Amino acid sequence: MAARSDIEIAREARKKPIAEIGARLGIPAEALLPFGHDKAKVAADFIAGLKDRPDGKLVLVTAINPTPAGEGKTTTTVGLGDGLNRIGRRAAICLREPSLGPCFGMKGGAAGGGMAQVVPMEDINLHFTGDFHAITSAHNLLSAMLDNHVYWGNALGIDIRRIAWRRVMDMNDRALRQMVISLGGVANGFPREAGFDITVASEVMAILCLATDDDDLQRRLGDIIVGYTRDRAPVTCRDLKADGAMTVLLQQAILPNLVQTLENNPAFIHGGPFANIAHGCNSVMATRTALKLADFVVTEAGFGADLGAEKFFDIKCRKAGLSPDAVVIVATVRALKMNGGVARAELGREDVAAVERGSANLARHLENLAKFGVPAVVAINHFTTDTEAEIEAVRACAQALGSEAFLCRHWAEGSAGIEALASRVAEIAQSGTARFRTLYPDGMGLLAKIETIAREIYRADGIEVDPKVRAQLAEWEAAGFGHLPVCMAKTQYSFTADPGALGAPSGFTIPVREVRLAAGAGFVVAICGDIMTMPGLPRVPAAESIRLDRDGRIEGLF
Repeated sequence: MAARSDIEIAREARKKPIAEIGARLGIPAEALLPFGHDKAKVAADFIAGLKDRPDGKLVLVTAINPTPAGEGKTTTTVGLGDGLNRIGRRAAICLREPSLGPCFGMKGGAAGGGMAQVVPMEDINLHFTGDFHAITSAHNLLSAMLDNHVYWGNALGIDIRRIAWRRVMDMNDRALRQMVISLGGVANGFPREAGFDITVASEVMAILCLATDDDDLQRRLGDIIVGYTRDRAPVTCRDLKADGAMTVLLQQAILPNLVQTLENNPAFIHGGPFANIAHGCNSVMATRTALKLADFVVTEAGFGADLGAEKFFDIKCRKAGLSPDAVVIVATVRALKMNGGVARAELGREDVAAVERGSANLARHLENLAKFGVPAVVAINHFTTDTEAEIEAVRACAQALGSEAFLCRHWAEGSAGIEALASRVAEIAQSGTARFRTLYPDGMGLLAKIETIAREIYRADGIEVDPKVRAQLAEWEAAGFGHLPVCMAKTQYSFTADPGALGAPSGFTIPVREVRLAAGAGFVVAICGDIMTMPGLPRVPAAESIRLDRDGRIEGLF
C-alpha cells in the first residue's frame, strides 16, 4: 500500500469546531472571529485582558543548517506540542504562516508533515485568513502614496535618487528584483529605478510581527523611513500621512490566528517566515497570547540556529521582553550525512563516519546556543533508513557537549512517537536552569554587532565591508539608531555566505554588501553575499504539479 501524502493525511483529519479548540485555552466563543468552522482570529480586547496573567514556559524549536534532505523543524514543533499535551501538560504551539513563494517554488508549505500537522493544511498554505495579502496591500499603499506625493509637486522635497522603499509581492519572481518604473510620459510620473522584494521581507511584515497592539502598530508604521531629501533628511511614512490607512488595512491581520493540530491541540499561526532575509519568527502577539493561556508554549524560528535562533534571541526576545526556558535543535541522520559529504542519492546507505563528520554542524549549533544561556536538547527526526549505529553517533555528539539527543518518530506516530522528548523538555523548562542573555548589548556599535554575529555564531575570521556601507552605518548611529539590533540576511545553507560550504567551515570572511534601516521594525538589515530579498523559482517549480482533481480537491500541495 502506497504511503499517504501529507495532504491526504490532512484531508482525513477529524477536526473539532474552532470554538472547542479555543475553549481548551479558556477563550470564550465571543472572543473568536471565525473564518469558517476550523480557523479563527482572537479578538484584541480579549488579548488585552490577559496582561496580568502569569506566563507559561517558552520552548524554542530550531535546527541544524537545512539541506535538501530535510530536517522537519515545523513537524517537530507540532509533534512536541502534541507530545506535551499527551503527557498531561497544557500546551500550545506558535508557528509562522507559510509564504506562497515556497509553496509554488521548491520548499513547499509549512504546516508540518505526516502525523504531525496543523489543519486545515490547504488553507494554511494558501490564502489562510488573508494576513499576507493585507501586508502586501499596506506595503504597496505606502509605495503608491510615495510616488503620488512626488507626482503632485513633492512638497517634502524627496530626492528620488534616495528613495529606499521598494514594492512587494508574495511570490518568487526574479524578474521584478530591479526595474525602472513610471515610464511612458509625464502622466505616469518621474521615471526612477525601483524593484520588488517578497512580502515576507517587507518591513511591514516585521512590524506586524513585533507590534503589541493597534497603537504600537501605527507608531511603528509611521516610523518607517521611505527615503531622504537632497540634504539627506529622512522622510517617513508619517510624513506622507500613510500610517493611518495602513493601520486600517492591518487592523484584522494583526490578530493571531487559531487553528488545531491533527490531534486537536491548539496552534497559533501568525506572520513571520524566512529567517534568511527576515527575522523569521512568528508574531509577538501570538506568542504572548499563548504564554498567557498555556503552561507550555512551543514556537519555531526559521532555518538553522545560526539564523532563526539568533534572531529569535537577539531581536524578538530582546524587543518583546521574552525569556525562553529551553531549546530543541532538530537534526536528521540524512542531513548530517550530507553535511559529512554524502551525495543525496547515497543517503539511504549506512555511513556512520559521514554522520560523525556531519555532526560537526550540530556541535557548532549546540555550542552557539550555549552562549545565550538556554539549555538545549537534540531531536533526531527519524527516517526509516536511519540505522541504530548512525543514531548512536548523533547521541554521542550531543552527549560530548553536555546535551542529550532523543529519537523522535512523530512524523509516523504523532504524539506517541515523541513522548520521551516531551517529558525531558518539560522537566528542563520547569527546572529554572535557563539564564537567558542576548549575544550583544544595545550599546554596541552597529558594525561591531554585525562582526560579533559573524565571529561568534558563524565562526568567521571577520567581515568584509565596503567603505560606503561603513559610512552608512556611522550615519545611522549619528542619527540615533545605533542601539538597534541587526538582522543578518544570509544563505541558510551554510555558516558562511557560500551555500555550498556545508559542515562546520572555518577560515572565511562574511561579505556585507548592503545595509537597510528598518526604523519602524527596530533593526538594521545586513545583506551578506549573494542572498536575494526576492527569490526566484527553480527550474521545475512545485506549481507545475499543483491542480484540482475531478472532485475539486487540491492535489500536489505539500
